[in-house]
Amino acid sequence: MPLSLLVIVTILFSLQAIRVSRLMIAALWLAGASALLSLTFYILGAYMIAVIELSVGAGLVTVLFVFAITIAGEEAGDLSSLIPKPLAMAMVILPLAIMGWYALPLTVTHMPVTEASLANMLWQQRALDVFVQVVLIFSGVLGLLGVLQEAKAPLKYPAVDEFAAKRERELQALHQQSIEKETI
Repeated sequence: MPLSLLVIVTILFSLQAIRVSRLMIAALWLAGASALLSLTFYILGAYMIAVIELSVGAGLVTVLFVFAITIAGEEAGDLSSLIPKPLAMAMVILPLAIMGWYALPLTVTHMPVTEASLANMLWQQRALDVFVQVVLIFSGVLGLLGVLQEAKAPLKYPAVDEFAAKRERELQALHQQSIEKETI
């Protein structure tokens, strides 16, 4: 796939992430854009950046977005924009176009891929990053399971003890009243 086509498809994925109304679908479009951006970095020879973008951008961030959307829900509020949509789109596209014009070379020379393979970058040179990301994802899943578990009974032991003591005082007061009535 030519680099220019890859950049255009990445920009289209990014615009779709902004344009769609459902948050879950927007997160998936954003993950696709991040994966394509990672592929662009890899083709340009920035192997470490490609691996970081793939693991963090397309992996970790997408997982966190999906969990956050799952917890918060997809209900969109009535948010009116201060900036008109055409102006906002122009403000997004223009810097991307300028950055692409200056950053991307017109011709790409393919560098030989010898020891800079994706597996080598991911598992040997960036192994600690991958391990930390796996731990973060795992702890995030466990934390969400803890948040989403069923609520416990509303009365815990101190509240139950307080309720029982109050009830005991009421019974003693009733008993005292009955004794006073008997003596009269």
